[in-house]
Amino acid sequence: MLTDNSLVLKKAILGLAIGWTVLIAVLCLVRFTDLPSFGVSGADKYVHFTLHFVFTMLWGFYLWLNPNEMTITKIVRVVIISLCYGILIEILQEAFTTTRHADIFDVLANGTGATIALVLFVLIKKRKQQTTR
Repeated sequence: MLTDNSLVLKKAILGLAIGWTVLIAVLCLVRFTDLPSFGVSGADKYVHFTLHFVFTMLWGFYLWLNPNEMTITKIVRVVIISLCYGILIEILQEAFTTTRHADIFDVLANGTGATIALVLFVLIKKRKQQTTR
């Protein structure tokens, strides 16, 4: 049973996860003019990695707050959803924007970020199981 504090935390994490999901769409679909150049080759791939790493962590922590819902299988589903969401964004970029184009390497960066988050969840879950024994 969730206490009042954990219910507030769960609602906060849900709000952050939904907000982050919307932020990904905005950042990937809205035209930004005059953005500064970082001079780092492939810098946008780091951005894609980070966006989907955080996406997976937020939705994973949301599931984690319901102990009966937190399983590795569910986190794997979050990774798959993250990957599908990234692919959808790439398709939308190609179809509906003139300044952005679909890029398979963006999809790979998205998947890598989500997968690293999955690995982190597996390690956290194993460590938690070891400390509760």
